[in-house]
Amino acid sequence: MNRIYLASASPRRLELLQSLGLHVEVIPSEYGEPDNPALTPRELAQRHAREKLRDVIARLGTNFNRPTLAADTVVDRDGSALNKPRDADEACAMLASLSGREHLVHTAVAIAFPDDEPTVEFCETTRVRFHEIGRDEIAEYVASGEPFDKAGGYGIQGRAAALVDGIVGDFYTVMGLPLGRVVRTLRARGYRPESTKPANAH
Repeated sequence: MNRIYLASASPRRLELLQSLGLHVEVIPSEYGEPDNPALTPRELAQRHAREKLRDVIARLGTNFNRPTLAADTVVDRDGSALNKPRDADEACAMLASLSGREHLVHTAVAIAFPDDEPTVEFCETTRVRFHEIGRDEIAEYVASGEPFDKAGGYGIQGRAAALVDGIVGDFYTVMGLPLGRVVRTLRARGYRPESTKPANAH
């Protein structure tokens, strides 16, 4: 009862789930994550998580025999969604637009269970404030290559930690997976992280 599928190629989400003692099999979604200006950034994250999950469940077919989790993270700057930057210029522009101010990070999660119970969907939001960031600091960070696979052009668990002035909310939501909510959801359905404690220990 501690095996799940992860509908994501994100190494950060894999590491976070494994850190809980879960056995994780990665099946990356082939959903393209298109922009949708009609949706708010929070709604966009929810749509992406839902569609990633549907894609993987459909491809699993009869092998859908364990909980399957999909997630999506969107950075929200005044109601505008900042996705993964396409190039260095876009990454620099994103980071400059976040300098010295607050933004929101939404991470939506969708989890399906193989016993035909309803899919569980939720979205957590954390406020993040950046220091004033100079051009040289932005250029150095972008040159590291770290921004290019991350919503908003930064990863709080990496070098961008130096850009952060403070956060209000769940740190793991900014990393890309609100772990506490995920664990509570799995526990409510009878799934437990693996214990490293010997069976005969007291």
